[in-house]
Amino acid sequence: MNWEQLLSLKRYGDTTKRLRIAQDDTRLGFEVDYDRVIFSSAFRSLQDKTQVIPLSKTDFVHTRLTHSLEVSVVGRSLGRIVGKKVIEKHPHLSATHGYHFNDFGAIVAAAALAHDIGNPPFGHSGEKAIGEYFKNGNGKRFKAQLSEKEYHDLTHFEGNANGFKLLTETKNGNQDGLRLSYATLGAFTKYPKESLPHKPTTEIADKKFGYFQSEKIIFKDVAEELGLIESGKSGDIHFKRHPLTFLVEAADDICYTIIDFEDGINLDLIDESFALEYLIKLVKNNINTEKFHALTNTQSRLSYLRSLAINTLIKDAARVFIENEEAILEGNFHESLLDRSNYTAQIKDIISLSVEKIYQSQEVIEKEIAGYKIIATLLDTYTKAIENSVKHEETNYDQLILNSFLKDFEVEEKSTYQWLIQLSSEVASLTDGNALRTFQKLSGSKLG
Repeated sequence: MNWEQLLSLKRYGDTTKRLRIAQDDTRLGFEVDYDRVIFSSAFRSLQDKTQVIPLSKTDFVHTRLTHSLEVSVVGRSLGRIVGKKVIEKHPHLSATHGYHFNDFGAIVAAAALAHDIGNPPFGHSGEKAIGEYFKNGNGKRFKAQLSEKEYHDLTHFEGNANGFKLLTETKNGNQDGLRLSYATLGAFTKYPKESLPHKPTTEIADKKFGYFQSEKIIFKDVAEELGLIESGKSGDIHFKRHPLTFLVEAADDICYTIIDFEDGINLDLIDESFALEYLIKLVKNNINTEKFHALTNTQSRLSYLRSLAINTLIKDAARVFIENEEAILEGNFHESLLDRSNYTAQIKDIISLSVEKIYQSQEVIEKEIAGYKIIATLLDTYTKAIENSVKHEETNYDQLILNSFLKDFEVEEKSTYQWLIQLSSEVASLTDGNALRTFQKLSGSKLG
């Protein structure tokens, strides 16, 4: 892979090449990507989607929106640090093509801002709930009407693939979605493969999948424009990662490691003194002990350590990328940047404590259980109404559902797979609160 291709400013539908050297630096294409994401309705919905605690009423707890904003800030720093070194190593990128180190920061920031845009309500349990409905629930009835890959898209519903769909799909007259640059779409795609074969290797890029069959054509176009390396067998659309994806992933890893941990402390799920001890272990080589001891309460000390921890991990992740740039460009780097960090042991300790005290807490588990019931009810009600409508066998109840909850949903000229994946995407686009309120209306427990 080469950086000139990887930094492509092309947008879907372009007929002429966009040159970096001809760009207006006051309105750079990669920065337009960021703006388009932040003003999108899909991004705004993240303000009421779970990061740690579903349907939390606590102001201190992060939502997907605040998490995404923080990840984009960390990603911008990572991109700029790496970009500076890449430009120094490959000066023709600047001298001949006009690229600047800030371009790397802008691409990573935009991709990081969008990284959770396709996640369903109720966190990762929302993904599993959609998958379970089609694998073990009433959605199994559609299996015979779908190809193996189409069915796998549904039974293993993936927020990353749904994010790619939301960013690129033509819907309600909005042609080609947000029309982001291919560089940003490439950096966004953590898993540049289709849903099958399932986990073909132990490489981190093969852990999940990055697009549904409905977006297969556009993903292939993006991958080929960027010059991503093909890695699948004949017939599989499967590529090595865009190098900047490693920075997007690192930004996310840094934020959820440190900030989810902080949320656990604010929710009294993790003892403050215990938390300080874990964070001090991470930053012990960089801590200013005089400044630290001058802080007068636990909250200010925690804030100082959090800031220092994030800065420490940013520098270390950038170091790992720069040291392995050639292997990454060759498609021969197969783990996350933090897996090669000097602080891997400390990171694992923090994550282990977060899993035990936060992610497996009774409050989280109870709300995830409720999320399963809510999503299964919505999918069952909607699929039955649409299915009966397609067969011209809809009941009065089905008609009420179609005229109220599904009045803007288009089924005409769509295959079974197309409307099922579209419906699943729309259910996934609901906020936690909207999903709950819709469930209450459907179950008759709440009117109005």
